[in-house]
Amino acid sequence: MESLLYVGVGGFCGANARYLLSLWVNEFLSPRFGLFPYGTLLVNVLGSLGLAVFGVWFSARAGLSAQLQWLIGAGFFGAFTTFSTFANESIDLASRGGMAQMLLNLLLNNAACLLAVALGLWLGQRLFGLGG
Repeated sequence: MESLLYVGVGGFCGANARYLLSLWVNEFLSPRFGLFPYGTLLVNVLGSLGLAVFGVWFSARAGLSAQLQWLIGAGFFGAFTTFSTFANESIDLASRGGMAQMLLNLLLNNAACLLAVALGLWLGQRLFGLGG
């Protein structure tokens, strides 16, 4: 039951950070480059990178509490990234006749998030002296 509190607090922070960042990014980029789910793409990439770095950091530090992992890993990054919004926005792009945009969104989210995890693991290993 204790884990629910930590995941919930982290999730509250992550969901609000995602909402605010996505809103700002979309308001900034959409008028300049056209409608596209820029905000969701950015939070998914940043969240993938952040979770990978956090995972390396957490595993490199013996004795850290499980509560910290629940709060940041499952809570914050779990709520900060969003697969459901990505999927819905992809279908919305297609329904508006933007099959090319939908495919671009699918490709960018998947490829960029995988690259962000790889970069996060590499960066985390260097930052926390794990070699690799």
